[in-house]
Amino acid sequence: MNNGLNGIVKVWEAKLKKSRGAAKKSIFSAMSVAHVDDEEEEAAEEVEKEFSNEDTYSGQWSDKWPHGRGRCTWADGCSYEGEWRRGWMMGRGKFTWASGAAYEGGFKNGYMDGDGVFQGSTNERYSGTWQSSLRHGKGVCEYANGDKYEGHWRRGLPDGKGKYSWINGNQYVGHWRRGRMNGNGTMVWANGNRYDGGWEAGLPRGNGTFRWADGSCYVGVWSKDQSEQSGTYYPSSSHSGSFEWDPQEVYLENLSDCRIHPGEEMGEYPCQKAVSWPCDGEELRSVVVDGIGVGGGSEYSFDGSNACSFESSRDLGELDMDVSRGGSAGGGRPHIIIKPTKKQGNTISKGHKNYELMLNLQLGIRHAVGRPAPSTTLDLKASAFDPREKVWTRFPPSGSKHTPPHQSCDFRWKDYCPLVFRALRKLFKVDPADYMISICGNDALRELSSPGKSGSFFYLTNDDRYMIKTMKKSEAKVLIRMLSAYYKHVRAFENTLVTKFYGLHCVKLTGAAQKKVRFVIMGNLFCTEYAIHRRFDLKGSSHGRLTDKPESEIEPTTTLKDLDLNFIFRLHKSWFRDFCSQVDKDCDFLEQERIMDYSLLVGIHFRDMSNAGEPLNMGARTPLGNGSPDLSRSTSVKLGANIPARAELTVRKNNGEAQLVGEPTGEYYEVILVFGIIDILQDYDISKKLEHAYKSFQYDPTSISAVDPKQYSKRFRDFIFRVFTEDG
Repeated sequence: MNNGLNGIVKVWEAKLKKSRGAAKKSIFSAMSVAHVDDEEEEAAEEVEKEFSNEDTYSGQWSDKWPHGRGRCTWADGCSYEGEWRRGWMMGRGKFTWASGAAYEGGFKNGYMDGDGVFQGSTNERYSGTWQSSLRHGKGVCEYANGDKYEGHWRRGLPDGKGKYSWINGNQYVGHWRRGRMNGNGTMVWANGNRYDGGWEAGLPRGNGTFRWADGSCYVGVWSKDQSEQSGTYYPSSSHSGSFEWDPQEVYLENLSDCRIHPGEEMGEYPCQKAVSWPCDGEELRSVVVDGIGVGGGSEYSFDGSNACSFESSRDLGELDMDVSRGGSAGGGRPHIIIKPTKKQGNTISKGHKNYELMLNLQLGIRHAVGRPAPSTTLDLKASAFDPREKVWTRFPPSGSKHTPPHQSCDFRWKDYCPLVFRALRKLFKVDPADYMISICGNDALRELSSPGKSGSFFYLTNDDRYMIKTMKKSEAKVLIRMLSAYYKHVRAFENTLVTKFYGLHCVKLTGAAQKKVRFVIMGNLFCTEYAIHRRFDLKGSSHGRLTDKPESEIEPTTTLKDLDLNFIFRLHKSWFRDFCSQVDKDCDFLEQERIMDYSLLVGIHFRDMSNAGEPLNMGARTPLGNGSPDLSRSTSVKLGANIPARAELTVRKNNGEAQLVGEPTGEYYEVILVFGIIDILQDYDISKKLEHAYKSFQYDPTSISAVDPKQYSKRFRDFIFRVFTEDG
């Protein structure tokens, strides 16, 4: 154990003893509790401190932290005066920038949070609610140019219902999305003309009516694309003579002076200001990520060799981390919270609606895998892949010559291409006994809380090794159709990233219902020794690729999407070379099989914290020196599983466009990555072709998921090779 970690442990033990002592005092009487509180209050003394970097602090001080009321002035001219708690701006206070801009209001853990007023250096003024240093909730902004917005905000941008008034007299009242007019709304120009109808990305789109001040109106379907524009002009009773007017004038002229003000750039946020506190006579700079020390929910600092301070402020439960660099006032650092990981899904116990189905599945697997069979060979005949190659077995409750008695209902069991899947399990080095124990052992399966987008249900084995997915008949047909090509591909490329399939089966209930349930057994990508703190499903498309959840509701099991991604993953040269080569081979295979709508599922484990929230020794932020992780425990490392990497934070521009990959910030985390290509059973059938045609009329055809397999493969690769790069 190194000196830094030794120091942390010693300080932690001291804090623990101190807290235990306080707890002992508190159990005897209320007076004892009051006495402890008095001691804490008395410990805060008035101080004036000046540090070697010219930062200064004057006010109340406790232990090694500002605690109470105080004022801090940084050498760059920024200052904060207000309430502190253990070194954090907490409570009410005022932060002033060197430019003269100021914020006065609530603070929480260094972030502007709650009600507050921002007065910019350009005379911009915002009054309303804040969350994680972003305008969030209800608020009013008076811009420097005289424009004004009042309404709802989300993550720093107008979002929801709101009214924007331009200084020239124009006004929009309606719905907003990410800083642009979007949804239903009304624009009224200063000359009396108005438009009522649909909006998209700041422009009229869909059904709408344009009315002139004299009562004339134009009713139709609106689009910036003139070929999609259609409608009818209705003159007013007072209008006479011919009328010549092009609806495109609304886009080219009427809206030209209705631009949304971007807002004043705030510069550094209060949470980004770190203070150099003294420690044992030394000056110390805290190890921070935008103002928060990283250590599994604990704040800790190093003076080069020994730990000087350690404070657990979140009971080792949650880790707050900012993961993108601030920009304009409309787009600061998204504040993410890494919560403790826990097992996913609900155990299927007796009384559960799918309890009998689980029993049937386990009986069928035990029979299929355990029945006597000749030694498995990897050299299969073409007949093994024949779609008609399937085995039906009946399971009466009383048992039969080949099946045991059971307590479930009477059902029939079907194995599809059994020789092929037996060979696949051997190819993937799956031991038959372990396979049966995982799925059919005493431990019940766990059902994920909600079905997937396709309507399929997902089940996990108790050891997390295998995932069982119910599937539609069309998906089963696709898998059987491509099974021969799939087998050749996974046999040729040991490091393939495509989903590993271990079995395809069907349960058919007898009796009046005659219900059929098809399911496939797959490898669980996230069966790893490392806790997965963040997971992303990446396709390379932008339409509908944003998780509509506030950060506080995002769990480690939440699957985030392309527009949620705020990292670029930097791999060691050898890993990156292998990664690119394998992605190309896998995409070529999927393209040849006419497969689209697949994803790269990525799981991230932050090495700077443990699942229990205990601090770990954080390595230097330097390029990775070799392909193996510097780990304190042995682990299996292969392409797609437990890959060491650096995750560089990114930030998207706040111009209202759907920017797939943000701009790099130069800030890194050391991470372990797990990734693979999933959802590979959707071919480009008639339903997807219709979906493509329909959505292409409404959205940018390049932004939607349903596109031709060749186009999908190219877009997917282009995107993935921007998100994953070589670590130089």
